[in-house]
Amino acid sequence: MKGSLLIKNRQRTRPLNTRLLRTFTRVLLRELLGLETFDLVIYIVQAPEMTALNETFLHHNGSTDVITFDYSDNVLPASCRQIKPGLPAGCRKHIHGEIFICIDDAISQARQFRASWTNELARYVIHGILHLHGFDDLQAADRRKMKREENRLLRNAARLFPLSKFAAAVKLAP
Repeated sequence: MKGSLLIKNRQRTRPLNTRLLRTFTRVLLRELLGLETFDLVIYIVQAPEMTALNETFLHHNGSTDVITFDYSDNVLPASCRQIKPGLPAGCRKHIHGEIFICIDDAISQARQFRASWTNELARYVIHGILHLHGFDDLQAADRRKMKREENRLLRNAARLFPLSKFAAAVKLAP
């Protein structure tokens, strides 16, 4: 198996353990999703950058939690949805794309849902990867399927990783 994974931390709102986030993402891709190959860059950004991306590429106002750009040429054949209607991802063995995650939205939604921002960050990584893997959330039925898979993967990943450790320790000056 080969895979290219890059984590780019372009925010300064929260200290982030990018090494653990990279390990988490590799385990998610290889072990939990069984991907054969991947080319993935994940950017952790702040609200102003996410707002610019959202307005430029999706023509939506304001920030959002996750934006995924899929560059793969392995479009899912219609037969995938017929064979595995709930899991179109089973037909995609390679992903190629970028995921932008807004740390400010993770913090805000964590407060709203009484979760930690690190838990929300893990959820957003999973959500973006599921989009690249073939899931969609435009229709209500598809959104429910995707959310179930997202929750399942988050539970499994939380058993393997201390998600709270995504927050890097801040070294205080002596």
